[in-house]
Amino acid sequence: MTDLQPTRRHLDANHWPGLDVVPTGPRARVSARIARTLFRGAVHRLPVTVHVGDATYGRGGPVAVVHRPEEFFARLGRDQLIGFGEAYLTGAWDAEDLGGFLSVLAAEMPRLVPEPLQKLRGLVVRKPPAEQVSSPENSQQNIAHHYDLSNELFQLFLDRTLSYSSALFEGDEPLEEAQVRKIERLLDQARVGAGTRLLEIGSGWGELAIRAARRGATVTTLTLSVEQKALADERIAAAGLSDRISVELRDYRHAQGEYDAVVSVEMVEAVGWQYWTTYFQTIDRVLAPGGRVAIQAITMPHDRMLATRNTYTWINKYIFPGGFLPSVRVIDEITRQHTTLRMDAPFAMGASYARTLQRWDQAFLAASDRVLTLGFDETFLRMWHFYLEYSLAGFASGYLDVHQLTFERAA
Repeated sequence: MTDLQPTRRHLDANHWPGLDVVPTGPRARVSARIARTLFRGAVHRLPVTVHVGDATYGRGGPVAVVHRPEEFFARLGRDQLIGFGEAYLTGAWDAEDLGGFLSVLAAEMPRLVPEPLQKLRGLVVRKPPAEQVSSPENSQQNIAHHYDLSNELFQLFLDRTLSYSSALFEGDEPLEEAQVRKIERLLDQARVGAGTRLLEIGSGWGELAIRAARRGATVTTLTLSVEQKALADERIAAAGLSDRISVELRDYRHAQGEYDAVVSVEMVEAVGWQYWTTYFQTIDRVLAPGGRVAIQAITMPHDRMLATRNTYTWINKYIFPGGFLPSVRVIDEITRQHTTLRMDAPFAMGASYARTLQRWDQAFLAASDRVLTLGFDETFLRMWHFYLEYSLAGFASGYLDVHQLTFERAA
């Protein structure tokens, strides 16, 4: 495994614009002082250990070391959680058990900032840039930012099914087995079998479509990723199922035809809250009488969803432009108010996502030298590791969850 501790001199400003510049000036100094005070107050009562120069904060627990305090607080003061993540990318701070440290912070996320100051949130946090809103004009660029990075990159840390979503674990079984269980449960919920006309929104690399076709279904699967489509077509052909599966480079809003079942795995998160109604109305439009819908969705608590939906996050900037997580409640409200779809009892599986992410990160770190040979740099390694552990922390702490949601027509 390669060393994941770059300094600022390793940063290529062409690949990481602005990341090599530390905030300076009077305003930066003031915001840094405020950030230092708030950080110290928040961490002081948490079960963590944070070393900042000669000082140590926290009640004991996962250890973080702030190597360059001036940079750390300058970034945190100017850009809040985005700056916190960027300070990790530059090596201004580190943690040996990154996921454990972040899990403690995630569990306390609604309370890290004193409640009176939370009312000023709208004046401080940045709003998502207009060019990242997942409109018909922007969606393909948003998807390409992440999913068109490199098929080879994803193959390095995913299992053989190339499933890039939460598996469903029952014990300590191999990741591939848990991924197959997840897929088969979704297909069962949608009652996919011989003769089913299935629409999949979000193709991934084709595994769900292949398994549905093996049940005797005819599958139309939609993607906006050129790279995913190329490899999905290749895998489908190798399985001898090209006559039963059509992979279309098409926005979900332009779905055509009538289907007995619609399945979508962790796609609604990329839609953006502005288009959730459109997403479900599209599914409603193409679903045949008596049809079923099965969706796997990463979710967050309803109150946090409402509080953060206009917030530009580190994940938006570096990983998923335009993405935002719904709550189960808002999905239920939208489908009841704007469609004929009615949701069955949700099936929660957040603990499985924490385990899935742990497996992915272990595989990614083990393959870090090979990631470098693909043309990615050390800052990318730190970014991807932070992304996987940051996500793991959300599920391990219970701040995030993932649900399989089943819908049928209102009676």
